[in-house]
Amino acid sequence: MENRTIGLIGAISIGIGGMVGGGIFAVLGEAVSLAHGATFIAFFTAGLVALLTSYSYSKLSVFYQNRGGTVVFIDNAFKKNILSGSVNLMLWLSYLVTISLYATAFASYGGTFFKNGTNLYIEQGLIFIAIFLPTFINLISASFVSKSESIIVFIKVTLLILIIASGVSYVDMEHFTPTNWKSPLGIITAGMIIFVAYEGFELIANASEDIKNPRVNLPRAFYGSVLFVILLYVLISIVTVGVVPEAQLLDAKDYALAIAAKPALGQIGFTIVAIAALLSTFSAINATIYGNARLGFFLAHTGELPKVLSKEKNGIPNVGVWTTSILSFFLAISISLTEIAIIASAGFLLIFAIINISAFKLAKEIGANRVVLFLAILCSVLALVTLLFHTYSSNPKAVAVFFIFILFSISFEWFYGKLIRGHFLDREYY
Repeated sequence: MENRTIGLIGAISIGIGGMVGGGIFAVLGEAVSLAHGATFIAFFTAGLVALLTSYSYSKLSVFYQNRGGTVVFIDNAFKKNILSGSVNLMLWLSYLVTISLYATAFASYGGTFFKNGTNLYIEQGLIFIAIFLPTFINLISASFVSKSESIIVFIKVTLLILIIASGVSYVDMEHFTPTNWKSPLGIITAGMIIFVAYEGFELIANASEDIKNPRVNLPRAFYGSVLFVILLYVLISIVTVGVVPEAQLLDAKDYALAIAAKPALGQIGFTIVAIAALLSTFSAINATIYGNARLGFFLAHTGELPKVLSKEKNGIPNVGVWTTSILSFFLAISISLTEIAIIASAGFLLIFAIINISAFKLAKEIGANRVVLFLAILCSVLALVTLLFHTYSSNPKAVAVFFIFILFSISFEWFYGKLIRGHFLDREYY
């Protein structure tokens, strides 16, 4: 605990880097297709849910400073029973879906470099490269992952600010006329479908042991990173919708951000954004494989996942890396981008709702305001319910897969606990 190396700026960078990964490149077009002229409201609405949840994370992180992060918070609140075990597995599965989302976005932007377009084999080949090249990087040099991330985060944020600055004078306010908006419920649903773009601020909790002056810097890092990204996403969505005709955006919704750069920066801008999107989604996959392999390692060590995932070579959880990558690849080639976004967003909304409930249960210990926590619970639960109910009619497959994930998580924890461990975990390990 004494050797803390991360200051406030570093902690904020972890949060921003976690959020501004591949998400914005993957779901921007999806948001436009759902919310139209009100896309900026959809991003703002999703951001408010993230901001309320960051209050829970900040309070829990200060009290439980542990690299286990989300897993530790849930275990302390629910005392390591079938619920906590199931949610921990659901978190691991949700990161698999996130990797699939980034890989699909990588393939979409990569496809823009093929003059004659792409086919199924090219798309799946690009997805394969997007997942398995980072896999080998993780197996060879884990340090490269962490060292490269700060540089790539700087490049991503700088690029997004450049798009905003260069495109703002081209914005046509008529594109935001309320006649182009969806219904209020449709706008909120759009925000929840693209909520995965805000997933990532919780990574600050995993670094809490290394953050200097944690009682002050942890809350500032959570709130600062989320507020910055809300502003960034809202401005990006305003520029994107404001400068490009909607029909054109919908035709190219899988690489909408590159289209948004064209009016101000021309074909060069399109190409720069496409390259940056490849770099960003690649780095996001790299970092998420790194993190999820270690989450699996952590859960395997505590008995919540099979012990094979706790195997390592030269300090690298190689079995966890391969398991994460192979499962993510099959998800990416089996499910569409829209379905992946819905499943990923629903997964993290569920986990964040449980984190808010955990903070409420522990409010007295962690010194949190129950009114704020109740509001966070209400918003996250309503967001999840709205997402599932409103998208069921248009995309029942995505909702069905999400519930299959939940049932699998509960069933696995039940049978694994009963048959393999012989009991549900009840020991403390932190």
